[in-house]
Amino acid sequence: MLKFWYFFLLLHLLIQQLDANPGLKVRITQKGLDYGKEIGLEILKQRIREESFSDWSGREKSGVGDVDYTISGVRINTIEFPDADVSLIPGIGIKLSTQHAYATISVNWSIRTWLFKDSGSGTVSISGVFITSVFTMSQDSTGHPSMSLDSCQMTIRDMEVKLNGTISWLYKFFTKYLEKPIQRSLDTQSCPNIRRGIQQIDAQLRTLQVPTQIDAFAQIDYSLVNSPGVFQSYIDLDLKGAIYPVGNWTDLAFVPAPFILPDKSDSMLYFGISEYFFKSASLAYYTAGAFNITSIEELSSYFNVTTETFGSIIPEIAKYYVEAWPAMLNLRAAAAPVVSLQADTFTLEICASMEVLAVLPDSTTQSIFTVNITANTSASLTIFEQKLIGSLCLNRFHLFLADSTVGFFEVSLLENFLSYILRNGVIPAANAKLKKGFPLPNLDQITLLRPVVKVNEGYLLISTDIDYKL
Repeated sequence: MLKFWYFFLLLHLLIQQLDANPGLKVRITQKGLDYGKEIGLEILKQRIREESFSDWSGREKSGVGDVDYTISGVRINTIEFPDADVSLIPGIGIKLSTQHAYATISVNWSIRTWLFKDSGSGTVSISGVFITSVFTMSQDSTGHPSMSLDSCQMTIRDMEVKLNGTISWLYKFFTKYLEKPIQRSLDTQSCPNIRRGIQQIDAQLRTLQVPTQIDAFAQIDYSLVNSPGVFQSYIDLDLKGAIYPVGNWTDLAFVPAPFILPDKSDSMLYFGISEYFFKSASLAYYTAGAFNITSIEELSSYFNVTTETFGSIIPEIAKYYVEAWPAMLNLRAAAAPVVSLQADTFTLEICASMEVLAVLPDSTTQSIFTVNITANTSASLTIFEQKLIGSLCLNRFHLFLADSTVGFFEVSLLENFLSYILRNGVIPAANAKLKKGFPLPNLDQITLLRPVVKVNEGYLLISTDIDYKL
């Protein structure tokens, strides 16, 4: 019986893994694929132009006997894909095809027959090149997206070889014997060149920092939760999108809720960042103590307060502290802020305590009072330097007296003063931390262009184009 329950427990855990929802979605649209095609072809052309071809020799039969040849110094000078098209094969990957590619190639040659021998340079022009290749998308063992060449075909319809030398009128007879080995070489090396170009793109994909540290408090996991989804007009990448305290990758007690990206295609990329992402961030920073603020350490640039400051507001404090001593404020989060994403509204409900202490002449501290605070804040979000930047604005707050060494007093007396402290000290200090931002999943050499941020129910949507620096 025990083994029976073990079986169902393992089955339940397996189903949970298979049905794991992403905390963050990335969608690559057809517009993004078309731009990626241009970049990919530039990488491929650059790779081909830089390719070094080994010399080769051979023998061809002719009407006047054997023709021994050597081809060396092969260099591709130009290569273009004027009608290249990229499309998606649902469930499989990306198809790249072209029917009218062309190239010019410079070569050095030498030929020998029983009649004569000669050498020189030459130009090979090829046109009507048909190429079709399919690339598959998958995920590797580290959670990175991966791309590989699944199939490749190439045919050359037209080729013209022009030889330069001392007896050019005679070379026209022998060019057809050089066309065969040159075409064989191109046929055998073109798809491997495409494969190496794809490997270069795959290496770029591996530069995506899957686990990465955000700052001294938190780290983020951008690993794929499943293989990329290839559909008719877009590719979806489902990322874990969870934030943890530095050095602690313990699974969270809550899971992402499913969400669906809108059917849009105006931008190259769409990022869908779920409420789960921000909840995990809230918990991580709370656990790491990032929400704790001491006035002497972090608020001194905004204002300084003394016991006299509080005594002018609360008579009980004025009676107890006749002499003005420096005061210190310790703000402590009581729980992780509660995150809520509704249409066009991003709010955080914060529960905290604030203890006010007197700093005595011997540098020891003496507690004066503690209040509990519940605050509602709104967050505005922008994108800057590939990071999601947040900024808080205080909407409202409530105070409750938790402890007092000077006796009971009405906390309403503190509302105006604490409103000033929160709006002009605590919130700016929190925004200074948020200004460091959350790094978005991104590749080296890619810049987000004209990103637009919109808050939807349950998730944040970022629409953006991209620019790639070759």
